[in-house]
Amino acid sequence: MPLPECRSDPAADASVDAVLAGNALHWFDMAIAGPEIARVLASGGVLAGLWNVMGDRVDWVAGLARVRGSAAIGPRDTFSTWRAATHLPGTPEQAEFPHGQRRTADSLVATLATRAGMLVMPESEREATLNRIRGFLASRPETATGEFTLPMLTVCCALLPLGNNRCR
Repeated sequence: MPLPECRSDPAADASVDAVLAGNALHWFDMAIAGPEIARVLASGGVLAGLWNVMGDRVDWVAGLARVRGSAAIGPRDTFSTWRAATHLPGTPEQAEFPHGQRRTADSLVATLATRAGMLVMPESEREATLNRIRGFLASRPETATGEFTLPMLTVCCALLPLGNNRCR
């Protein structure tokens, strides 16, 4: 059976009020994507990036970020380093929305083990990194037993107008 014909008509000029990119804006080639986004944005429209990051303002999360290895928790994964790692231009004005994820040490280690950098690591290095994370979590009263809340932030940075790349 043949595949149905796929058709993608571009959005009309000035037809959208916002373009949002969740955890992905840093992957855009703005030399290509920028003019197209500017074309479809209505006057006064906004381009916004959203990032979900770990709240490393909390001491144990900052400690985890130090012992983890960048394959498990990279610079785009923590509040203190996400903005520099995304290479966004402009003043770092942003909105922050705190929340948390209920975790256990085992569930957090299991999630970190699925990160792309961890999956491509040699097995012995991956196990050593995961064991270092397990050891750290076992050493902290906040995470040693049972459930805990992993502090998270969703950070939003709006670029408006697109042409001057100013966060507001």
